[in-house]
Amino acid sequence: MHARTSEQPKRPSALEQAGGTRGMIYSALPALAFVVANAMGGLTVGILVALGVAVVIGVERLVRKESVTPALGGVLGVAIAAGIAWWTGSAKDYFLLGIWMSLAGAVVFLGSSAVRWPLAGVIWNSMTGKGQVWREDRRSRFYFDIATLTLALIFAGRFVVQQYLYTQDEVGSLGVAKIVMGYPLLAVGLLVAAWAVRASDRRLRALGLIEPKR
Repeated sequence: MHARTSEQPKRPSALEQAGGTRGMIYSALPALAFVVANAMGGLTVGILVALGVAVVIGVERLVRKESVTPALGGVLGVAIAAGIAWWTGSAKDYFLLGIWMSLAGAVVFLGSSAVRWPLAGVIWNSMTGKGQVWREDRRSRFYFDIATLTLALIFAGRFVVQQYLYTQDEVGSLGVAKIVMGYPLLAVGLLVAAWAVRASDRRLRALGLIEPKR
């Protein structure tokens, strides 16, 4: 009779949580395609090429039997951005939705910390089924406050930089900023969140609020 061995599931890295290298490339391609095609053939060409790239990426994800939600979400996001640009007739408006979503993200994450429900902790502990026991410990809340405020700062930075480029009609620079300030910055935020998770878990185990690691 063989002894059973149980291995602790490996926690995904910050890069894996952000979608991995493939996810980072996929997120950048529609914006890059739009900027290049818009510069070469005008707004309509840019919109059609960006939509085409998004659809191809979505189909490729489905063929690889990846989750349907990211595939559909990616196509829908590009479609909405392209629709706004087509409606206004301005190439820079392709980036308008992302700019204001960054502002909304900054406000929501900052607000959650202000009301003592830091969103990084709420999301992580809800997803992992740990509940909200971490809120009973002030130091754990502090760890997740740091992670939440880091994410709020990332969203705010995206908004400030891209809104400035938007007002300056810098379509090419907006594309670069969207790519550079997208997944790479998100990976930084997830690194801080991963630190908060580990620090909180150690603290809660020491207090006996969660089961010790096996």
